[in-house]
Amino acid sequence: MLLGAVTYNVLKDWDVETIITKLEEIGTFEAVELRTTHRHGVEPSLAAADRQRVKERFARSKVRLLSYGSTCEFHSPDEAVRRKNVEEAKRFIELAHDTGAWGVKVRPNGLPAGVPVDTTVARIAEALRELGQYGQGRGVEIWMEVHGRGTQTPPVAAAIMKATKNDYVGVTWNSNPTDVVNGSVKPSFDLLRPHIKCVHMHEIADERYPWRELFTLLRKSGYDRYMLCEAPESKEPERFLRYYRSLWKELARP
Repeated sequence: MLLGAVTYNVLKDWDVETIITKLEEIGTFEAVELRTTHRHGVEPSLAAADRQRVKERFARSKVRLLSYGSTCEFHSPDEAVRRKNVEEAKRFIELAHDTGAWGVKVRPNGLPAGVPVDTTVARIAEALRELGQYGQGRGVEIWMEVHGRGTQTPPVAAAIMKATKNDYVGVTWNSNPTDVVNGSVKPSFDLLRPHIKCVHMHEIADERYPWRELFTLLRKSGYDRYMLCEAPESKEPERFLRYYRSLWKELARP
């Protein structure tokens, strides 16, 4: 398992050069997910020459440009809204291809009131399947964050994956309270493990979430991808990341 960070929220005020320089200095943080709207400025509006510069800068560093954290979502009952989000996600896929990133994070953001759950699941899956096909032709995976009221429950997320049926689409495990069943994440983990392509972590010092069990389950299942720090912002980000790194290394230790 490898450690990385999301720019949401500890790194949100760092530009690309600062992200690379600081993560290299701190050590162990090997990748970054650039969340849209943050200071890094790497967005689908970026010109071709600037995309190439971003790609080359990360290639010269020890930090992998892992993914883009979009806010594209596909649960709306309004087809025009869903279509707009699909097209925006395609622009992120193109950006990922041009800059050498592995994935694009998307999300559902809840179950709309008055709409059958199966209908919403089918709508989200339809959008994800289209994006998976678009990404496959460009070597970019689609990672659905387990997110949103109702949609963040593992059974619903698993139903979306079952309906999607595309190898280029998986989930970002988001370490939600709804993962926990009678003090354990194992039932939820067993549902989603075949689809986990990335992991978001929050406050790993918070013992209300069974972090050690999650780390053990990931390790024993052969998970060899990235676990990303997505903790609340800190007034001392470098100091916070050093503490976070140390605790992560302890939890990841066999």
